[in-house]
Amino acid sequence: MLLLILVALLWIAVHVGVSGTALRGRVVARTGEAMFMAAFSAVSLALLALMVIAWRGAETAPLWFAQGWLRWVIAVLMLPVFVLFACSLMGNPTATGGGGLLAKGAHGIQRVTRHPMLCAFAGWAALHILGNGDTAAIVFFGTLLITALAGMPSIDAKMARRHPQAWPGFAAETSILPFGAILAGRNRLVLREIGWIAPLAGLLLWAGVLHGHRILFGVPVLIPG
Repeated sequence: MLLLILVALLWIAVHVGVSGTALRGRVVARTGEAMFMAAFSAVSLALLALMVIAWRGAETAPLWFAQGWLRWVIAVLMLPVFVLFACSLMGNPTATGGGGLLAKGAHGIQRVTRHPMLCAFAGWAALHILGNGDTAAIVFFGTLLITALAGMPSIDAKMARRHPQAWPGFAAETSILPFGAILAGRNRLVLREIGWIAPLAGLLLWAGVLHGHRILFGVPVLIPG
């Protein structure tokens, strides 16, 4: 468990203490954006692999057990998570840093949330904490949940600095919380902008993971009986 905690803290330090701070700007000024992103991606992949290994080998203690009905609830709630993730891969200005896209205003899934990918990661991590209920899983998935949640305001601040003219209007008509801006009357859901390809891809991915979870990860999503 100690190794898992240490790697988790290092992961948070890299993603929250470096990526979202002024330190990132100083490093980029020395190395260039491309070199920084290459190094950051390599370090992230290495830390994630190490964290998975540490999680698998960590001593753990159960705090609660997910009953059958709760597993069904979690499985159903994972569907919008997969749909959000699939939609986030298409035209996401807060992920690409596209000032031109920001100036055009919210479009498609951005009307639902301006951080669809991070919302998907946060939902995935939170639901897996609920479904596992042991100390090692809480550390592992909790680390990823913290990273996703902290990343949203961090990206907002970065986009505000990079695009001071386009960002205020975009931020005013969107929200971090899914459907927040729509429920507040600042935007509306336009399904034709989202289309059917990304939601269908999310549905198929959800179904594939649901049925192949035991093969992929060694644990079934739904336990019979």
